[in-house]
Amino acid sequence: MPDTHAVFNQVPPLIGHNPADNPALLEALAREGGQWGVEEVHALGAVAATEEAQRWGTLADRNRPVLRTHDRYGHRIDEVEYDPAYHRLMTVATEHGLHSGPWTDPRSGAHVVRAAKVSVWNVEAGHVCPISMTYAVIPSLRHNAELSALYEPLLTSRAYDPVLAVPTEKAGLIAGMSMTEKQGGSDVRANATTAQPNSDGSYTITGHKWFTSAPMSDVFLVLAQAPGGLSCFFLPRVLPDGTRNRMRLQRLKDKLGNNANASSEVEYDGATAWLVGEEGRGVRTIIEMVNLTRLDCAVAGAALMHTSLTQAVHHARHRSVFGSTLIDQPLMRNVLADMAVEAEAATAVAMRMAGATDAAERGDEREGLIRRIGLPATKYWLCKRSPGFVAEAMECLGGNGYVEDSGLPRMFRESPLYGIWEGSGNVSALDMLRAMATAPKSVEAVFDELDAAAGMDQRYDQHLAAIKAQLSRPEDLLVGARRLAESLCIGLQGALLLRHGHPAVAEAFAATRLGRDWGGAYGTLPAGTDLTPVLERIAVK
Repeated sequence: MPDTHAVFNQVPPLIGHNPADNPALLEALAREGGQWGVEEVHALGAVAATEEAQRWGTLADRNRPVLRTHDRYGHRIDEVEYDPAYHRLMTVATEHGLHSGPWTDPRSGAHVVRAAKVSVWNVEAGHVCPISMTYAVIPSLRHNAELSALYEPLLTSRAYDPVLAVPTEKAGLIAGMSMTEKQGGSDVRANATTAQPNSDGSYTITGHKWFTSAPMSDVFLVLAQAPGGLSCFFLPRVLPDGTRNRMRLQRLKDKLGNNANASSEVEYDGATAWLVGEEGRGVRTIIEMVNLTRLDCAVAGAALMHTSLTQAVHHARHRSVFGSTLIDQPLMRNVLADMAVEAEAATAVAMRMAGATDAAERGDEREGLIRRIGLPATKYWLCKRSPGFVAEAMECLGGNGYVEDSGLPRMFRESPLYGIWEGSGNVSALDMLRAMATAPKSVEAVFDELDAAAGMDQRYDQHLAAIKAQLSRPEDLLVGARRLAESLCIGLQGALLLRHGHPAVAEAFAATRLGRDWGGAYGTLPAGTDLTPVLERIAVK
């Protein structure tokens, strides 16, 4: 009798593929000054490729954090319990410096190397939130030299220490930020949390925060209304005398995804904190932190595209239909190649923003101006593209892709979050407009970047002219901010691919994203497009 459960024509697990073997990422790493970090990126990618690390990601996501408000005796403890896999992920991330590398490594390109590491360490997104916040807290904390001198060495330590203790007695610290309130959302100036000064120089914080992710972090930057206006404060979870700060966890959010990351509502019931920066300049102080976490949203969005594409290509290279593998079917080849073009463009522009960040942190004014407009535009567009991209990758696997075991449903649930974190699409687009109005030199700097590719492709020149036409109608900019952000990001992508990219990828991008010969879904590259070299750059076998 035939074996009714014989297994054949199934795709083997994608184990052992190093995500650092991505030509687009490696080329951008070198182009943006991070060539010296290739071995470090590959080393982390090798860990990400293991079955063990992938299992950690699954367990951390599946076994959600649990809030424990009180101990068995009734004492208030306000603690969150995580699956051990979460702590393993955090340990690897900190050991490889994802939370601190650029602040301890003096070499040019350190932010670029870190961005590449974030890209390859894409086994689970939730734990990267506290890693990202810890990375981003340093520039803001430096507005208080005394606090910075005391805590920065601990925040940049590569030791992960999840034990609840006095921060200065720990081997390493994790930081968070607490800004959003239920009545204001992105409008943090509507915050009602108060900060009353005390005679010893500290402040008493009272109020409710609607979203505070990673509440088990050791220290937080908190926005509150001081006598001088909205201000930024440094708030430890455990006070220097060993007592627990009055930071009450009310509940954990039940979210669409990002399950491993506990997002909470917090009540500051007379908590103690210290001022960072000047009273009334809280937004200006904490915005430096927000800019770096926005960079991570863009990098993570691009990484999510590449990771889901890798899964789709792996599937297509092993799955046979109608007598040949999926990847040899003309229409599937078109879909995958179109997605590969999108993923390369996303990687190129995300890493370009990492390069601009690195240079700006080292005092390069021009690169800082490029980042000022380019980052919100890039964050806007990549985060808008990610959900549809992951959905397309899922469809490439058919029903197998819709099943949790494939990992793609988890990626799909993560994909909308990057567009919401650190400012939704409207906030990003309006921030770009604000930069144009308040720092007009940033417009000149971005157009210097765009003009560097002028004359290389007629379709690009037409796209560039269209951007300039949009800017010539200031009365339309407010309502058209999203279109402008999209156009600017696509222009930056086109310039990077034309100047530095693989010719086949650049041509496909120009023919569709610039030439407007682009359908409403993936798989609409024009007939005659050379797909083979595009697909060969997806290194998974």
